[in-house]
Amino acid sequence: MQDGLFPEASPANDSADRVYIRVAVERGLDRGSADATLTYAAPADPLGSNEVRVGGAVEVPLGRGNTPTRGIVIQTGGADLLEGFDPKRVKAIGRVLGAPLTPDLVELARWMSRYYQCPLGMTLASMIPAAVKADTGRRTQVLLSPTAAVGDPPPEGVALPPTARRAWQAMGALDADAFPASARDLADAIGERSIAAVNRLVRAGLLAEHRATTVRAREEDQDGVFHASTTLAPTDAQSDAISAVAASFGSFARHLLFGVTGSGKTEVYLHLLDRVLDLGMSAIMLVPEIALTPQTAGRVRSRLGPERVAVLHSGLTQAQRNRAWSRVTSGRCPVIVGARSAIFAPVDRLGLVIVDEEHDGSYKQDQLPRYQARDVAIKRAHQAGCPVVLGSATPSLESWRAARTGASTLLRLPARVGGRSMPEVRVVDMADERRTEAAATGRSPRELIVGPTLRAGLTDVLLGGGQAVLLLNRRGYAGLVACSSAACGWQQMCDHCDAKLVLHQDTSLRRGGYVRCHHCHAEQIIPDRCPDCGSKLQRLGAGTQRAEAALEAATADLPPEHRLVTGETMLRVDADTMRTARDYFEALGRFARGEVRALLGTQMIAKGLDVPGVRLVGVLSADTSLHLPDFRASERTYQLVSQVAGRAGRGDLPGRVIVQTFEPESAAIVRAASHDFESFADDELRMREVVGLPPVWRMARIVCRDRDPAKARRAASEIAEAIRGPIEGLGGRIDGPMPCPIERIADHFRIGIELTAPNAEAIQRVLRLARDRGLVKSDANTAVDVDPVSLM
Repeated sequence: MQDGLFPEASPANDSADRVYIRVAVERGLDRGSADATLTYAAPADPLGSNEVRVGGAVEVPLGRGNTPTRGIVIQTGGADLLEGFDPKRVKAIGRVLGAPLTPDLVELARWMSRYYQCPLGMTLASMIPAAVKADTGRRTQVLLSPTAAVGDPPPEGVALPPTARRAWQAMGALDADAFPASARDLADAIGERSIAAVNRLVRAGLLAEHRATTVRAREEDQDGVFHASTTLAPTDAQSDAISAVAASFGSFARHLLFGVTGSGKTEVYLHLLDRVLDLGMSAIMLVPEIALTPQTAGRVRSRLGPERVAVLHSGLTQAQRNRAWSRVTSGRCPVIVGARSAIFAPVDRLGLVIVDEEHDGSYKQDQLPRYQARDVAIKRAHQAGCPVVLGSATPSLESWRAARTGASTLLRLPARVGGRSMPEVRVVDMADERRTEAAATGRSPRELIVGPTLRAGLTDVLLGGGQAVLLLNRRGYAGLVACSSAACGWQQMCDHCDAKLVLHQDTSLRRGGYVRCHHCHAEQIIPDRCPDCGSKLQRLGAGTQRAEAALEAATADLPPEHRLVTGETMLRVDADTMRTARDYFEALGRFARGEVRALLGTQMIAKGLDVPGVRLVGVLSADTSLHLPDFRASERTYQLVSQVAGRAGRGDLPGRVIVQTFEPESAAIVRAASHDFESFADDELRMREVVGLPPVWRMARIVCRDRDPAKARRAASEIAEAIRGPIEGLGGRIDGPMPCPIERIADHFRIGIELTAPNAEAIQRVLRLARDRGLVKSDANTAVDVDPVSLM
């Protein structure tokens, strides 16, 4: 009997012989457990050549309507999987879709599901790219292979017309790897316009046909500017680091590669990857941003060979992503380079995991499952029994504390390669810069974007033929449109969020631009005057668009060949100009080739960029993140200033860094200027230990959201009351319920609860309690963030 599309399992009398499978469907099943699964019967008849196995994708009937639903097999077995359930009521799976995940990835997903409090099915679904699920770009081709020695005279009895004979002889000059190939490819290879001669060789039996399934995709952009084709002799510090990691091959070990900017961390990675390949094993290397991928991937490919390296990141087309995944699955690419989700690559014999710039906040996923890729990488290495290397010039305090307490091995690269010195960093007080500018011009600027010190330094570098990197971590033209009357106080706010609207310049519009919310992306026009009192409006707070104009003006008096001109000698690199991965790659390539003299951008240009011509780095405002209502604000400020400063002086000439700030005495800025990470980190850790904050304590955050603020507060209060006793009983504390720093986003009011405890186990126990009681669900109204990196 059939119910809908799917047959029921066989009668109970043969249930003992049936194979049953547990499936995690790609839905949010919150049945009291994050890893809730459903049990189905495997088909009595194998469906084609596919077998049901752990990690395999299947289509199963779900619910009363037997809705065909995709899921992943997490366990196979006999009737014991039924746990007493009536075999007659067990449905059979519908289709076997293939095996996109390996069993070790299923185990990794089960850990992630429990730790990050996300349904297992949704966790597994996030591991598999959409392009792989849709099998984008897969085509079946007819390929040809020779049945006799190519180019030799045809066997006796085989008569060929002159065109086919010439084609056969021409194929003799092709390399052995030219076969198998399509008729069109073979015709092109031997210079034939038509495939008629090739088809004649098929009919003569000299070429045999067979069908092959391949994934076709446009070739990825590979800029030859970023390469590392020559194996360099490592420095003593690099050799020590390489030896220490290599000594742990074959077993789990956690290493923190702490090296100043320009100390050659990438070269250490390349030597280690080479050694892993020599052992016949595979490796995964993570980078934090798409913008870093062409540089890192280019160097790895040029050193190890492009055929052995697959690149995985969201900037690829769907077909390119599916092809890369297919090459990894087949074992043809043992080295994977990519952003956050590349940690889920289905490799065999994993021998090494590398997380470059491990401190970077983009390793944290901001949607379900809210995982930290650095920590998932550590867990995957632990499961595989291989070492993991975390590299950074400004390690996260989590990794630094682990090294200080002996949980990981600290490997140091204390100096730049080639004897190059660290750049000289000068911190300038913008209050003093304003006074200097006023004295020189006779007027006091309301907002000074490029101070006289930075302007002079930029002039020297441009006239000397050098390049500059200029950082301002704020997009748009101005951060606020407000009434000029102090008595009024009107500001242009988002109608849907508790946030100020950011002005974006657009000269094609009557008022010269529009305002946009950077949270919900709503846009508004700019009024002519204040809608409350009729006064003129003012535009406050500079963004990268405004800085662009200021830099052009600051260099306007230079000879034409040295001026900064947007789009020609200066590029703006932010989320508004870099719409696709190709935009990033082209901009970085032009800068690396010296076609562009200056890069102006947000934090995406602050790390990884290794261009010898950069002799000046200018931080236009070091204060943009210093006063955010987040305990990590000081740490992020140090990392950002230190990382962007490290872009200078990587060539033969020394580099300079000019940091503009209104708080020149800030510990984060002072320590970054002196390249003193250890003192900054140790002081910060002592402070966090005193007040009980991560990484010394552990944290989780629950945010309740609703269009009705009363409902959001009620839900948060119910959760807080239920878990307050348990968390305090385990030595922890609960803060809240309280409005989030930005209380309303996209018309949803947000009430937060913060849990802190001396260890992760206490946090997990309390979150499981809340989930078991049905108070915390994986839906649009509740967000659970374990180990949050932002409290905004």
